[in-house]
Amino acid sequence: MRRYVSCLLVIVLCILSGCSNATKGNERKAEYVLRLGHLQTETHPYQKGALKFKELVEERSNGRIQIDIFPSSQLGNGRDQIEGAQIGTIHFHIGSVAPVTNFAPKFNLLNLPYLFESREHAFRVLDGVIGQEISKDLESKGLLNLGYMENGWRHLTNNKKPIKTSEDASGLKLRVQESPPYISFVKALGSAPVPIPFGELYTALEQKVVDGQENPLAQIYLNKLHEVQQYLTLSAHNYDAAIFLMSKTTFDTLPPDLQEIIRESSKEAIQYERKVAEKEEQHLLEQLRASDIQIEENPDLESFRKAVEPVYKEFEESIGKDLIREVKNLK
Repeated sequence: MRRYVSCLLVIVLCILSGCSNATKGNERKAEYVLRLGHLQTETHPYQKGALKFKELVEERSNGRIQIDIFPSSQLGNGRDQIEGAQIGTIHFHIGSVAPVTNFAPKFNLLNLPYLFESREHAFRVLDGVIGQEISKDLESKGLLNLGYMENGWRHLTNNKKPIKTSEDASGLKLRVQESPPYISFVKALGSAPVPIPFGELYTALEQKVVDGQENPLAQIYLNKLHEVQQYLTLSAHNYDAAIFLMSKTTFDTLPPDLQEIIRESSKEAIQYERKVAEKEEQHLLEQLRASDIQIEENPDLESFRKAVEPVYKEFEESIGKDLIREVKNLK
């Protein structure tokens, strides 16, 4: 009888305390349940980077933090998610830097066409002083930049004609991100830019609202855009860094030890996601080669670089000519 009463007492105490003294992390109720959103599919490198981050944070916090991941625009488009992070209803967002320019215009630097000559060049900029400098304005907007994952090299697709030179792109209606440099890039090619949220892009292409678009191979293949496009040009006109944002309001509510876990785990998850993205890029190209889309693998990139020179002149003043020069010097 005494043993029964003792067991019953343990059960009652465990219920009242939420089993807070359980030794296994998955048996302890998390102190913080945080939501991470992105726009891509569950097979995209974003998701793999997010899962690595979740794994690291939950393990190192011993279950005190729980990360719930919402892919495929479940929490809204890019701007929606960034605004959610500002007020703390969304705690993390992984996405293209283009929507971030609405909150911190210095990020327009990263949207300039043909800015980076290689991944290594991009990493030297993103992981160094310049990457930190352009992030400073975010904190006053309630946002914290944890670093940069990878979205990959962006390429052109369309339904009208093969594109080998910049002149071939003239006259097309191309979907672009809501970003001034991207809009100016398309105009420099003689095409008409049409801003459309990514979640609506497949339908816009299918219904011929636009003739084409520009995105990395992962977005093109994993979102089946190649099924509603006839031509792909490997223009590699932009290395699209994926910013890993956190709500500063949320970060500031965490105790210092958990803040450190977030920062260290994000660094490791970023490096992991970059390696995954680079490794998968060649596989995705092979998949696209096996599809019905016609690929121009050796476009005249010099003609594209020449065509977009006016874009640099347009943004030299707002971004800073010296800052652009600093980036070029790091190649």
